[in-house]
Amino acid sequence: MTVATTLRRTDGGSLTGVPDLCGLAPAELSRRTVLPLRGIDGRLCVALGDIRDERALAWLDVRLSEPYDLAEVVSEGVWEALSAHDALAGVLQDIGTGGGERDPAIELTSASLAEASSPAVRLVASTLVDALRAGASDIHFEAVTGGLAIKFRIDGELLAVGGFDHRALAEQVVSRIKVLAELDIAESRTPQDGRFKARIGGREIDFRVSVMPSLHGEDVVLRILDRERLARGVATLRLENLGFDGPTCARLRHLASLPHGMLLLTGPTGSGKTTSLYAALMEVVGSREKTVTIEDPVEYQLPGVLQIPVNDRKGLTFARGLRSILRHDPDRIMVGEIRDSETAEIAIQAALTGHPVLSTVHANGVFDVVQRFISMGVDGHGLVSAINGIAAQRLLRLNCPECVRPAPAPAGFPPGDYREAPGCAACRGSGFRGRQAVAEILEFDDALREAVAERASLRRLKALAGERGWRGLRAAATDLARCGAVAPGEVLHGTMAC
Repeated sequence: MTVATTLRRTDGGSLTGVPDLCGLAPAELSRRTVLPLRGIDGRLCVALGDIRDERALAWLDVRLSEPYDLAEVVSEGVWEALSAHDALAGVLQDIGTGGGERDPAIELTSASLAEASSPAVRLVASTLVDALRAGASDIHFEAVTGGLAIKFRIDGELLAVGGFDHRALAEQVVSRIKVLAELDIAESRTPQDGRFKARIGGREIDFRVSVMPSLHGEDVVLRILDRERLARGVATLRLENLGFDGPTCARLRHLASLPHGMLLLTGPTGSGKTTSLYAALMEVVGSREKTVTIEDPVEYQLPGVLQIPVNDRKGLTFARGLRSILRHDPDRIMVGEIRDSETAEIAIQAALTGHPVLSTVHANGVFDVVQRFISMGVDGHGLVSAINGIAAQRLLRLNCPECVRPAPAPAGFPPGDYREAPGCAACRGSGFRGRQAVAEILEFDDALREAVAERASLRRLKALAGERGWRGLRAAATDLARCGAVAPGEVLHGTMAC
């Protein structure tokens, strides 16, 4: 930190804070007039109503990972700017536990959170709001020597946002999250999973919690599910809005609309396959059809669709739910994920007996899916008879439009308008803003089914697939790089396993 020349509002002018930084200070510090600003040179400046406020200065030193200047303004000026940007005071309406079987047992208002005696309660609450404002998909609390590191995953990138060296506070933070998720706070040697709900700014947010023991304590990861944003997204949930090109959209629509058989989407965790499955389903759902899904969790609430959430605690697994769905006279079935041999066998039998089945499975590419099922103990002949098509996808990080610049064509790449982004304040130095899906699609016909059933070589399978219009993920990603949408390095990073 460097102390800048003291500034005071004497000219009656207004202050302007950068919106994505106004969520930096927790509610109790916002009321103590802490305002993050960016100077013209891009350097962070924190304006305080009182630069002698030791508590505010100590909090800033812990939370801010980049150098910053300090300025002083009259309190009224900071309050005016904070009000203009909807400061955190009053944003957090209430937060409580919610395991799904009952209403939240604990509800805390923003005022009670701010006045809470436990710093762990305030730190967890402010971190949840910070993450939501930053557009993070996950929050990581990582145990380090003597303390805790806090990171957000934004556009697939894990960014450090703060941390502290205080072992006792780190344990209190983990315990606070365990209490919210209804986990055993006395157990620190085995992994635990749970969930809770928070109401932030009038929006109901679901948090899925994973606690893992580590060398220095316990690591906690929170997956953020913004129900209101997802509900708004349903109206625009179309394949072309996910970034797929015209031919890819047409082939996915065709496979999803077939009257029987399986359409499988595959890819690693976080590759967007579930969202693509929802988009494909939304485009073929009809008012005269009974569409039933079983999911863990239900991410999008689809109108006119019966959606069943998995509940392992009550014995409602994918396999048991799918078996019951078949007795519910469905016209179309979606299985959130095929994880085990029992679910796989039931899904295959459903597809072979006249039901269209859409599902996801974890594999690196389209040619790995069959082997993945075989490793579960599934009969290969029945599997290839049931499958209509497999789509594998990845999410590529788009170049930041604020700092993008021309880049030379890498060796082995075809000519094109290549661009890259070195990073700036707008993209938090990462060089990326947003992501776009790319996919490869393998459609099955009799010749391809026979080759797969006969365990043909990968070279032979790719040759047959190429004759039927298959293009690999690397080719689709290269097309995005040639038009400057993604950096050449992102093509190699995003499709390395393909």
